[in-house]
Parts: sequence; C-alpha cells; structure tokens
Amino acid sequence: MNDGQYWTDRPEVDSRPSEVDLLLPDVDLRLATDRGVFSTDRVDRGTRYLLLEGPPPPAGAVDLLDLGCGYGPIACTLAIRCPDARVWAVDVNERARDLCRANAEAAGLANVAVVAPDEVPEEIRMASLWSNPPIRIGKAALHDLLERWLDRLAPDGTAHLVVQRHLGADSLARWMDDQGWSTTRRASRKGYRLLDVAARKARREDV
Repeated sequence: MNDGQYWTDRPEVDSRPSEVDLLLPDVDLRLATDRGVFSTDRVDRGTRYLLLEGPPPPAGAVDLLDLGCGYGPIACTLAIRCPDARVWAVDVNERARDLCRANAEAAGLANVAVVAPDEVPEEIRMASLWSNPPIRIGKAALHDLLERWLDRLAPDGTAHLVVQRHLGADSLARWMDDQGWSTTRRASRKGYRLLDVAARKARREDV
C-alpha cells in the first residue's frame, strides 16, 4: 500500500478525512488522518511496536526528532512522555504536517514543532531520533535521508528505528554500522526489527 505516495510533498489523491485510535499503556489519543499519508486507516503495527518496545526517551529540556512524522503518533507520544522536551516532527508531506499539527494541538501538546525538513535550524542537535522510515522511497534515497538526519544526533544521542525484516532491516542495519553509526538490534517480533543507532563518531578526516 503506498497511501498515494505519502513521501511526496503534496499527495495527488483526494482528501478523505478519518480518525484512528492510538492506545498505549500511557497514551490514549484519537488522531485525525487522511488519504495520502502513511497508514491512513490505523496506526501502523511497526510504529506501535516501536512505541511499546522502544526505550524511554531522554528526560529534560532536550530536542527530540520524529523523522517522517505522518499524522503524528510518534511525535505526540514523545511529547506526552517528555513534557519538557521539544519534539521536532519532520515530514516532506504537507498534508501529513497539517494533520500532525492539528493532532498535537487537539491533545494540548504545545511542545511539538511540526516542520518541513529544511525548517529545522542547523544548530539543533537531537538527543534522540525516532522513526518508522520510508523504506519504499528506494535504497539510495533512504540512505541519503538517514545520513542527513543521523548526523544531526548529539554526540551521545541515539536513533530508534523500526523496519520490517522482509523490507531489508538487516541489510540496512549492516549499512549503518559500516558507515560508522553503531547499530544494534533491540528486539524482533512478527517480522519487525527495532534498531538502536548510536551517533557517528568523528571520522579521521573530520578532526
């Protein structure tokens, strides 16, 4: 299912608003969604798995990143769990950003900043990055995307990704590890891998 190519700036499919429930032990939200965004008819199983089995996000006044936020299940959950943090919800999809912004506002979450990729200030470094990355954009584009954002981690920051095994989770983990982002498998269940990715250490040519 491509959800009308949800990774494009402006989905061409007609709008058909709907709602989905996000129910976790500590979160109970009803989220607005629409055609042309990722997982329109329910919170994606991989996303839910990441939110259930991923580690607690860092506490305090830190910057957190939801990469490819869609209509906001990860961003809203992080904002609830870390009320002192600023959560950057980033997506190229304008419709998704509008939905995420509306969902954060409806939940009373003033600490969510919903932005396009180029709107994140260059000086910001993320204490933690969370993502159900858009594997279907293709390997080269995915690698470019991850390289851009994994290098926005703070020196002690960590990324937490959920990827389906049959869509290349293990080869992606090897690629990140080979590129200098130390990657470990946190958990695996029902065809999904949860990957923890450490910030890349400075390479010799960078020091």
